[in-house]
Amino acid sequence: MEFLLPYKMTIWVLGSVGSLLLLQLVVLDIAILSQKHIPGFTIEANHEHFLFRANRALANSNESLGIFIVFVLFALFSQPIAHWINGFAVVYLFGRIGHMLCYYFNMKILRSIFFVVSLLGLIGLFVTAVMAWL
Repeated sequence: MEFLLPYKMTIWVLGSVGSLLLLQLVVLDIAILSQKHIPGFTIEANHEHFLFRANRALANSNESLGIFIVFVLFALFSQPIAHWINGFAVVYLFGRIGHMLCYYFNMKILRSIFFVVSLLGLIGLFVTAVMAWL
């Protein structure tokens, strides 16, 4: 496990992403309970309703989670320069936090910008890992 020491920040980001998902789940559950939404019924697609935005924030995070985990594993086993992997993992986390908050507060343009930030984090993780093989 010593080979993971340089990637401590990336591992911390993995835990933080898990915490972020848990937070989003709790926020969504509270919104469902406060709106007295009946489980199993579709949530109305309306950005004016917080329940919809909370649901989409969690769904959007889940959509990129698998890619993030695969790229982190690829990077850890490729052992590129840890500084770059740690940095891109933090960029991804920052993008996901910003995206979530902008979704909650219905800030559409800023939400899209934070999506691009998280996308750049993912691309950076992948490219850095590939570069370790060249």
